[in-house]
Amino acid sequence: MPDIGWMELLVIGVVALIVVGPKDLPMMFRKLGQFTGRLRGMARDFQRAMNDAADESGMTEINRDIRRAAQYASNPKKAGMSALKETLGDELDLDPTKYEEGSETRRIAEEKLSKARKLRDDLDARKSGKAAPVVADSAVDAAPEPAPVDPAKS
Repeated sequence: MPDIGWMELLVIGVVALIVVGPKDLPMMFRKLGQFTGRLRGMARDFQRAMNDAADESGMTEINRDIRRAAQYASNPKKAGMSALKETLGDELDLDPTKYEEGSETRRIAEEKLSKARKLRDDLDARKSGKAAPVVADSAVDAAPEPAPVDPAKS
């Protein structure tokens, strides 16, 4: 945007008064205002259409992910802790005592709290240099290996 001061505006006004005349000057300013209003409206519509296209194509989400990655690139520890908090949640959210005794919700909260504590203990042990045994987290990890196939029976 050009930097126009009060002196420049005064000179433009005097020149416009001389060229257009005092009778037609208000009409000229009105037309100029309408023209700039239409230009601003077109720019606003164009910006809105570009934002809608970016939302539909998923560019907004990609932009958010790139900004988050750039933010954490300088501090990988912060990125790891952020991901860990997203995965584990806050232990205060897993407080089973706020649910009824014997309810399914309380049982699930107790399970999540115990898993979160095991993971935190494992992380603390790894930080201190004492590796804790890895606990199977899912049925796939805990499934027994298949029996070997005997080629003679095939």
